Amino acid sequence: MKSLLALVVASVLLTLGGCAGSPAARSRDGEGGHPLVVSLNPCTDAIAAETAAPGQLLAISHYSHDPSASSMNPALARSFAATGGTVEEVLALDPDMVIAGAFLPPSTRRALEDLGIRVETFGIASSVAQSQAQVARMGDLLGEQGKARALSRRIEDAVQDARTDGTSVDAVLWQPGGIVPGEGTLVGELLRNAGFANYTAARGLGQASYLPLEAVIADPPQVLLVAGNERGQQHPALREIPGMTVARFDPSLLYCGGPTIIRAAERLADVRASVE
Repeated sequence: MKSLLALVVASVLLTLGGCAGSPAARSRDGEGGHPLVVSLNPCTDAIAAETAAPGQLLAISHYSHDPSASSMNPALARSFAATGGTVEEVLALDPDMVIAGAFLPPSTRRALEDLGIRVETFGIASSVAQSQAQVARMGDLLGEQGKARALSRRIEDAVQDARTDGTSVDAVLWQPGGIVPGEGTLVGELLRNAGFANYTAARGLGQASYLPLEAVIADPPQVLLVAGNERGQQHPALREIPGMTVARFDPSLLYCGGPTIIRAAERLADVRASVE
């Protein structure tokens, strides 16, 4: 009798295991449309963390647990489990959906989809409007449109509060590696919104162009926003240049949109006010 019962249980488990890979058997969306989600990108981490329902976001990328790579508040990031993004790790979490960046390896995407896991990817937002569109899309995917609208309004309010119509101030945003942002970038839009003119673009430097210390000393901007920690970016000579304000800009504000825009806009507004 016991052996017969064991065979029945084993048969049931095998049947359930065989069904687990199909979307129909895996789906837990229900009437509320709230899929269980894993995020594999630090930018989607930040948006999903503020739009997901409690318990809906199963894990975020390991980047968001690393202060040097994260765009999230450290305490908020630590409130979620982290994953390295391997197919095995994701499968163990048993999500309905994986949200990732546009550079997710095609082999990883295919493997996840073959296992019945929906995959949605997000590109890099190059404007506030594009980022707000991504927030709205995240809300649709998670079934949390209300939270997404609330986050989008907070972004709009922060950008509006930082806006100035005064005379533009020449500014350099000196990023890690000594490079500068170009036109058509999200941070470039935020700089203009806060009343800063793109000093480097006016001198023929484009996206990710290298700006040496000697060039800054020879032709200083009115404001130098330092986001890197290279030796030249910390040189004491920078503090001795007449008429140039040097201010720190947290590198975590550089790479993502969504809620990161709020903090970036507030920081730029503070720097702009200090110059005035």
